[in-house]
Amino acid sequence: MTPGRERRRGVAILGSTGSVGTTALRVLQRHQERFRVVALTAFSNAALLREQAARFRPAFLGVVGNAEDALERWACGPDCLVEAARRDDVDIVINAVVGAAGLDATLAAVGAGKRVALANKETLVMAGALVLDECRRGGGEIVPVDSEHSAILQCLAGRSTKDVRRLIITASGGPFREWPRERLARATVADALHHPTWSMGRKITVDSATLANKALEVIEAHFLFGLSYEQIEVVVHPQSVVHSFVEFVDGSVLAQLGVPSMELPVLYALTHPERLGDTGVPPFDPVEAGPLTFERVRHADFPALRSGLDAGRRGGAAPAVFNAANEQAVALFLEGRIGFLDIPRTIDAALAALGDSDGSNREALLTADECARRIVREMFGC
Repeated sequence: MTPGRERRRGVAILGSTGSVGTTALRVLQRHQERFRVVALTAFSNAALLREQAARFRPAFLGVVGNAEDALERWACGPDCLVEAARRDDVDIVINAVVGAAGLDATLAAVGAGKRVALANKETLVMAGALVLDECRRGGGEIVPVDSEHSAILQCLAGRSTKDVRRLIITASGGPFREWPRERLARATVADALHHPTWSMGRKITVDSATLANKALEVIEAHFLFGLSYEQIEVVVHPQSVVHSFVEFVDGSVLAQLGVPSMELPVLYALTHPERLGDTGVPPFDPVEAGPLTFERVRHADFPALRSGLDAGRRGGAAPAVFNAANEQAVALFLEGRIGFLDIPRTIDAALAALGDSDGSNREALLTADECARRIVREMFGC
């Protein structure tokens, strides 16, 4: 290594062909003097993965799902996520996998002492206590990629959570923020995917429409920052400029503001607690941002949020059941098999049946996860 020059840190991106994964690659391309792409995995988009491989030349490539188009040297199947996360030449794992499939890779990475830049909410929602225990045992760390949790991390800036009175997580309100309940019953997939602020994957965009994503974020914040559910609130902020607030015990409130771009939290997760320039994001202009407004959540019209918060408070396997039922219901909605308002209804049915299940270990959580999915499928004869 050249004297005075830091070793480039090796990065694995799990879910490199998705929204967060492609954003991360743009960030890494701007900072090649600090980072090198070591491993990339995709679910099934082999064509895009081949393009990424040609540009970044990683040492490891993997496909989780349909591997018909995979090249012979690629790793195939779900185990490729864990294999990529454990590599000796990987220092940072960006976990941008959608859903419960990201859990084992996170456990493997933190158990091997690596930083996990976590965009996979479901990891902490399903098994927050297990992940934190593995961090302590293996010496790894979790740094959030979600803009809301990145904002909280930046506002805390090393302060003790003992000084915190509450966190206020902002929600855009999604595409149905102004829709009356009777209209929600007729919402189509195309309606739900038309997000007013963010460009995201299909599943998380639907979660934004139901506000289930905010329940996932509150549960995640509970584990990330060690605060009770009573100390974490959600407020609707349509402009998506303020990403979160932190209120301290003396009444002072700090907020993190910025252009709504995932490139900023991705870069911060890579460099925390340092900051780098050259983000590719335009400077923040408070005048152009216009008036910033805030609204109460319409819990009666978007019941998935309250169901998720109740699951978080119940603990055990209840958060895993909430997450799995939501994943399965969203998948059926995207396939056109169920209606928009069926999503929270099926979540509640799964929680009623399984909410008190054992959640003391990985195997119990995975069993609860599969049972919840089965309940949702059986409700609609799938």
